[in-house]
Amino acid sequence: MSHNCHARRCKVPVPPRMLMCRRHWYMVPAPLRQAVWDRYRPGQEIDKNPSEEWHRAADAAINAVDVKERARNQEAVKSR
Repeated sequence: MSHNCHARRCKVPVPPRMLMCRRHWYMVPAPLRQAVWDRYRPGQEIDKNPSEEWHRAADAAINAVDVKERARNQEAVKSR
């Protein structure tokens, strides 16, 4: 089964236990990265039953990347 980075608009394949590709993962603020790992349960990617707490942390990480990418894109448009 194929699994891609969960950052919006990213199609980079990653192992199922990983939320994001390396580039996007390191755009997530360190405290949010830690929150995702703290709430990760080994095997949740196999039984497809992650906790609600993990989902909240993952959603926050995905949103943090989206905010950074949108800001970067807006700056690029302004500088043209």
